[in-house]
Amino acid sequence: MTDEILQLILDRNATMTENALRKCYAEDEDLQVLLDSERYSLFAGGKRIRPCLTLEFCRLFGGEDAAALPFACAVEMIHTYSLIHDDLPCMDNDDMRRGKPTNHKVFGETTALLAGDALLTGAFEVAGANEAAGAEASAKAVVYLANCAGRYGMIGGQIMDLEGEKKKLTLDQLLKLHSLKTGALISAAAVMGALAAGVSLTDSCMEDVVTYAENIRLAFQIVDDILDQTGDAAELGKNVGVDAEHGKNTFLSFYTVEEAQFYADRLTQEAVAVIRKYPGSETLCALAEWLATRKK
Repeated sequence: MTDEILQLILDRNATMTENALRKCYAEDEDLQVLLDSERYSLFAGGKRIRPCLTLEFCRLFGGEDAAALPFACAVEMIHTYSLIHDDLPCMDNDDMRRGKPTNHKVFGETTALLAGDALLTGAFEVAGANEAAGAEASAKAVVYLANCAGRYGMIGGQIMDLEGEKKKLTLDQLLKLHSLKTGALISAAAVMGALAAGVSLTDSCMEDVVTYAENIRLAFQIVDDILDQTGDAAELGKNVGVDAEHGKNTFLSFYTVEEAQFYADRLTQEAVAVIRKYPGSETLCALAEWLATRKK
């Protein structure tokens, strides 16, 4: 699959997700600033990789887009909330995100904080009300998503990241940090797509789903670390060199750029190998390869 065809698929999936996300909002004049703040970040662009994974894994196992879309929306809402909170002065104190001023720079810290809270809670409302996937699949998806977003998932990784600014982490600790902070939500996106198609958490194919997700999420993070050192701020849409400025532990604390890229490529090959055996996996294979070579 060419990069051009993959981009068309990514764009289609992103458009589908954004159209579904817009339907999650009803206007209320009394809440206008909150709604505007949420939508400012939610529709600010981005690659929409997580909802793409949800949609593509649902399709891979014969499911319908209608069953996957609420889960895709939920995971993107949680991802967006995490970005709003990450950018706050008490966290990373960033002023640019996706080429635009960060949420708190536009709406103030208090509104940004509440917008993130609203996106988080709203995500579970959207996922839990997924009638197309059925009550059982929706319940399992909500529990899985909550685990991946919570203290033993993304939040746990974020606290490890903050604590890591005060000390040198071992490579094993860094791997755990990113398994939680970035990887857990990527795994949730893939698993929720399979759940939407009727796959059980105990089915053998779910192990392949998780293996694929774990490999691409680590490759994704390694490339992120490389781009933070070598990328172009205008192309990335955010400041570069932030990790070094904050004294963060990254994969470039342990590897050269060339070694890190080799590591990402190996992980990508393993992800492709585990999923290639399924008919219709061409998009997921191409996505894994594109993520390892991206420049933004």
